[in-house]
Amino acid sequence: MSAFFSARRWLWVAVLALAMGVAGWQVQHRVFQRRNAGATQAPGADLDRALQLPAAPGAPYDSTRLRGVSWVGSDSVTAAELAPLLRDHVTWIAQMPFGWQAGAAEPGIRTNTARPTGRRGLWGESDAGLVYTARLARQHGIRTLLKPHLWVRGRNAWPGDINMSSPADWDAWFANYSAFILHYAALAESARFDGLCIGTELLHATEPAHDKAWRGLIKRIRKVYHGPLTYAANWAVEYQQIRFWDALDYVGIQAYFPLSTAASPSLDTLVRGWQPHLRELAAWQKKVRKPIVFTEVGYKTTPDAAARPWEWPERTALPEAPDEATQARCYEALFRATWGQPWLKGLFIWKWYPGLAPDGPARRHADFTPQHKPAETVLARWYGQ
Repeated sequence: MSAFFSARRWLWVAVLALAMGVAGWQVQHRVFQRRNAGATQAPGADLDRALQLPAAPGAPYDSTRLRGVSWVGSDSVTAAELAPLLRDHVTWIAQMPFGWQAGAAEPGIRTNTARPTGRRGLWGESDAGLVYTARLARQHGIRTLLKPHLWVRGRNAWPGDINMSSPADWDAWFANYSAFILHYAALAESARFDGLCIGTELLHATEPAHDKAWRGLIKRIRKVYHGPLTYAANWAVEYQQIRFWDALDYVGIQAYFPLSTAASPSLDTLVRGWQPHLRELAAWQKKVRKPIVFTEVGYKTTPDAAARPWEWPERTALPEAPDEATQARCYEALFRATWGQPWLKGLFIWKWYPGLAPDGPARRHADFTPQHKPAETVLARWYGQ
């Protein structure tokens, strides 16, 4: 199990990161200044604190803590695309292949493991792409969590909508889901992935009535994959309703906790917004007695990023002035509030586009990624501690 959180860095990686650091960060800082010139800066004092002051004291450096990002599959991957991760002290990536469900009440699950044909047909989500990416990342000292997702057809549909209309349909769904996840368990075993997430935000499927089905599936998975297991539960209700945490190695939470309803809230407001969530998490973790990983956490580049962090930004109309300052403060508050918590074993930032350039597609820069924004500076500073 300790392999899941082992994060050894090779000497040449450290040398490369140091060599890139001086020149790379100077160039990047100038890019940040240019890009942020028109962004919302108020309150300026908080932006200064988020980007210039040293991080608040937390737990001592722990090399086993996951310093992760959610890696977006593409049509190729190169060592050059991994270099920014090394510079930012990232030690883990989560790779996310998909299964496809025709509707929330449809028990069938389609997989395209050779090369996905749904959405964009990305090689990086195929078995071959997943394995190649993991091997290349390992060569650079970066470990991989395999985290399969379900894509549900329907306007604004998400996996939490999946809900069968009869016991027979639930039996069929679990049979199909078992085949889906056991395929990836076998892939994770053969390719020596460092961890496996057995499901993501399947809100109705993880209700207590289905506990027996999950425990049976976990036993089957462990016969195939011998590494550590987690499950990525929704932050709002799901993580507390699940009863099979004792059968897994780690609790996974999609940590999109709301922090403030205000537009462009201050850093102090955001840190205070974490407090009730931290109290609840700490009390609950004492009962479940499993370490917690934030399997996803992130913030948009919008003034209301802290209000409903789980919502995607509008895809048809981009904001005139992306609020990179608020995103940076959200990152700073996240780390200040959580990074020193003894029950937190790491997190995966949502999300990271390999090869994204500073002047890349506007829609990429407008969403959750911290790349080429002040938030990336915050991320690197904390991950480097």
